[in-house]
Amino acid sequence: MGNGPEIFNPKNARAYGQWLGNRYKNRQNIIWILGGDRTPRDGSEDVAIWRAMAEGIEAGVGGKDKALMTFHPQPNSVQDGGSSKWFHQDTWLDFNMHQNGHCRDTPVYDKITVSYNRTPTKPTMDAEPIYEDHPVCFNVNDLGTSNAYDVRIYAYQDLFAGAHGHTYGCHDIWQMYGPNRTAVNGPHVYWQEALELPGANQMKIVRRLLESRPLLDRVPDQSLIVENNYAPAERIQATRGNDYAFVYSTAGKSFTVNLGKISGQTVKVTWLNPRTGDVKDSGSLANKGQQKFTPPSAGYGQDWVLVLDDTAKNYPAP
Repeated sequence: MGNGPEIFNPKNARAYGQWLGNRYKNRQNIIWILGGDRTPRDGSEDVAIWRAMAEGIEAGVGGKDKALMTFHPQPNSVQDGGSSKWFHQDTWLDFNMHQNGHCRDTPVYDKITVSYNRTPTKPTMDAEPIYEDHPVCFNVNDLGTSNAYDVRIYAYQDLFAGAHGHTYGCHDIWQMYGPNRTAVNGPHVYWQEALELPGANQMKIVRRLLESRPLLDRVPDQSLIVENNYAPAERIQATRGNDYAFVYSTAGKSFTVNLGKISGQTVKVTWLNPRTGDVKDSGSLANKGQQKFTPPSAGYGQDWVLVLDDTAKNYPAP
C-alpha cells in the first residue's frame, strides 16, 4: 500500500487482524486506526484488504462493540468525505477521519460536511490537521513553518463544522525530538520544550468553550450567518445549540447573524479571544432580525469567537 513490498491480501490480512485483536483484547485504551495514512487504489484489492483486517480485529477482540475503529486516509481523498468514501456503510467503521496534508487554508469544513451528512449518521473529525511548528505543506523554504494561529484555525473551523472532536499535533513532539535523535523535516525545539508551545495551550481554550454549553444538541449551522463565501483564511464558521450559538471569525472580519435561530426573547453577547481565553461582555439585544457584529480586532492572527446565549439561561462566561 506504500513503497513495497506489499505483503497483505484479504486472507492473511484477516488472520493478522485477528491475531492483533486477540493480543490486545483486554486493553481498554485502544483506538483501532486502519489505513496507515494511505488511500485505497482504484482497481486494487486495497479496500478488500482493509475490510478483511477489520473483520479479523473484531473477531480477535470478541465482537464489534469491543473495538472502536476508523480509517486514516491521505489528504487527497478529503473531497469525497475522507474515510467515508470507501467505508461509511461498513459496520466496523465507527467514525470517519479526514486530514489536510499539513497545509494552510484547506476548506476541510466542506469535507467534514460531506461525511457529517451521510447516512447512517457517524461521527467525523479532522484527525490530522496541520501540526504546530511543522513545515507548511512540507515546503519550509517557500511557505515557512506553522504557528499557533494555523493550529487554532483548524480547531475552530473543524469543530464548528460538526467534527465530534479534534486532534492537536506538534512536529517536534510526534518524533520525540531530542539531543540524541535524528531530526526529521527540521524540528526547532526538543519535545519537552514543545509541550508548552502556544497552540498546545490554546487547545484548552477551545475545549473549555465547547464544554461550557450543552454538547448533544449542538449542530453546525451556516444559515446563522449571511457571509458564507469568504475564502478559508477569512472563513466565518457557525454552530449552535438550542439556546446558544458560537460564530468563529477566522481573521476578525465583520459578519451578519440571522437571529431567532436559538431560544429566547433576548440574547447575551460575548466575545471570546482564542489566543488568551479572555472574554468581553457586549451586552444583550433582541433575538430577531439581522444584526451585524464586528470583532474587537481584525487582520492576520486576530481570530475571535462570538458567543450568543439565551439570556434566560444564565450561562457562565465561556
